[in-house]
Amino acid sequence: MESINQIQDQIIEDFSMFEDWNDKYEYIIESGKALKPLDEQYKNEENIIKGCQSKVWLIAYMKDDNLYFEADSDAIITKGIISLLVRVYSGHKPKEIYENDLYFINNIGLKEHLSPNRANGLISMVKQMKMYAFSYDQVK
Repeated sequence: MESINQIQDQIIEDFSMFEDWNDKYEYIIESGKALKPLDEQYKNEENIIKGCQSKVWLIAYMKDDNLYFEADSDAIITKGIISLLVRVYSGHKPKEIYENDLYFINNIGLKEHLSPNRANGLISMVKQMKMYAFSYDQVK
């Protein structure tokens, strides 16, 4: 299994192949389309990430001492963004997740190319994933 940083480095490398942001947005959208749809039973208020302009649902569960995430969104760009975060964090130890420095976002220039509302939503997504990780780490 690749480390969180190896996955981030792979995403950075993937993004470096594109010259302009239209192509990068297309990559983000395609990432979202590849995300396994979240079962409808989880699309409820309890699983909505607060602070996102569009609806983003996130669930987390432990399996073999690793934390896994599933997510979905009603907006294509947002779904693509959460799919990248799921790709980076899913399948790792909770402590690795909440202690990790998520550098790929700044490295690919994503935050600067999002509206202020979407940038706040991105921060909320990362915060929620790290809170899940911290909570699961405390329970074990």
